[in-house]
Amino acid sequence: MTCSGCTGAVNRVLNKLSGVEKVDISLEEQLVVVQGTASQEDIMNTIKKTGKTVTPL
Repeated sequence: MTCSGCTGAVNRVLNKLSGVEKVDISLEEQLVVVQGTASQEDIMNTIKKTGKTVTPL
């Protein structure tokens, strides 16, 4: 993610995903933290759809 537009796009798609309760994004740290019951696989696939590279922790 390189700008606030990128973080906004990721935030929008994740908040539409079933089971996501809260999304915290740090552009500076290149980190997305998701709380809820959605699976890690679903979250990663959703982020990838925005064209962003995903590396799980």
